[in-house]
Amino acid sequence: MLDEIGYEQFTFRKLAERIGTVEPSIYRYFRSKHALLLYLTAWYWSWMEYRLMLATVNVASPQERLRSALRELTQPIRDDEATPGIDEAALYRVVVAESSKVYLQRDVDVENRDGLFRSYKRLCRTVANIITEINPHYAYPVALISTVIESSHLQRYFAEHLPSLTEVKRAEPDGSLTAFLTDIVFKAIAPELPLI
Repeated sequence: MLDEIGYEQFTFRKLAERIGTVEPSIYRYFRSKHALLLYLTAWYWSWMEYRLMLATVNVASPQERLRSALRELTQPIRDDEATPGIDEAALYRVVVAESSKVYLQRDVDVENRDGLFRSYKRLCRTVANIITEINPHYAYPVALISTVIESSHLQRYFAEHLPSLTEVKRAEPDGSLTAFLTDIVFKAIAPELPLI
């Protein structure tokens, strides 16, 4: 439902009607729709951690591990037949469109202290560690990766809704967004050449 109608139009009343229950039964699990969005995004980031681990576990070269990690973080998510009860593509669209609402709000510091962003921070740190392995002198590895992830989401959103703000196409069959963000990362972390 969040994917279909968006966060602003989504209510627990509508959800209760859709699943054939009463609204108070949903409040047993989530105190608010913000709490539900927190849960969904935390689940998504934990799932992305798992995908990242699978994509990089047996790759010896840190450069290739970083390329694999960036591919996982920037390509659109498709449904996984191994998890038939979960619509990963819909979850991805919700994360792209709505996840910034999870932390761009006034209670973010309390929720951060409660550990609600732990999986997202761990994911960023994991990829940042690969960057540090490639260039231990690069000063902003976590900032770079969190920027890449958020940029990936924004560019996907722009492609769908504000296409004049991006060259990325909606379906992106050519992988242009992944290529663009990978290029940015590798140029940013390249050791500086001495001036002659």
